[in-house]
Amino acid sequence: MTQSRPAFVDPVEEGAQARIHGRPKDACPYPAGSEERAAWMEGYDGLPRDEASAATER
Repeated sequence: MTQSRPAFVDPVEEGAQARIHGRPKDACPYPAGSEERAAWMEGYDGLPRDEASAATER
């Protein structure tokens, strides 16, 4: 039996779970520039996108 992803996956939650389980940030499965990737990174970083961009600019 193969393991499949649920029909609806919340990329924010998926990113948060990746961090909790020790997966590297570059494990994001979504393509660069996509809304899903931005949401996944938001979940991984634990910051809303606006705050995450401000934090990297400091």
